[in-house]
Amino acid sequence: MIGRMQGLWFRNWVICGAFVAATCATITPVQAQEAKETQAEFPFEIELLFDAKPLPGSKRVPMLEIFEDGRATIDLWCYGGNGRIEISGEMIKVTFGSMQPQGCTPERHQLDEELGLALSKVTQWRREDDVIVFVGTTELRFRLSSH
Repeated sequence: MIGRMQGLWFRNWVICGAFVAATCATITPVQAQEAKETQAEFPFEIELLFDAKPLPGSKRVPMLEIFEDGRATIDLWCYGGNGRIEISGEMIKVTFGSMQPQGCTPERHQLDEELGLALSKVTQWRREDDVIVFVGTTELRFRLSSH
């Protein structure tokens, strides 16, 4: 009888161990896939248009285009150029490169100063449908370009 009880105990232990191993093998790939999807959901190489109306007499709104390697095209209200926008998970870091004026008025220059300062303080991002929200001292909303 003891031999039979030990056999049942061993069999139950093996079944339980197999169940735990199968569960762990399923959870780990799912967690890895979720992390990959979070990283993959950033819309690289798509123009992001600042969620604001153009200034009177202009059709221009600030625009960003971010590449996976961190390169970025940055066009503000009047200045435009290149920079680096590095994405790692939900973290983001914006660094401006050489920016050139493109038809600046005092009002546009002031708006660029404010927007540039806000972008330089961005530390996180999140996606809300077709909007990317950059979070820092203030939230900046950019819409995915439809063209």
